[in-house]
Amino acid sequence: MKRIEIIANRSIEGDLHDALKEAGAAQHYTKIPVVHGVGNSGPRMGDHIWPEENFIMIVYCEDEEAAKIRSAVENLKTFFTQEGIKLFEMEWR
Repeated sequence: MKRIEIIANRSIEGDLHDALKEAGAAQHYTKIPVVHGVGNSGPRMGDHIWPEENFIMIVYCEDEEAAKIRSAVENLKTFFTQEGIKLFEMEWR
């Protein structure tokens, strides 16, 4: 079993859901709707200086579904090269 965490700019959230639905993956997930921090794409603090925000989607799934999620996210990253989309995958027992 895998634990997938996707951290992305809130501006692409709808596109991510569409991509995952098209891939037939991540029908069950947990979402943390507002996340602030600093990554490679710069600060996302939700304030007047750095107004953008991120969200986190967490999915527990089997290897086959994890592969579909990875593929969908990689494809999405080709369209949104400046938005900041990260996927972290962990083995879960």
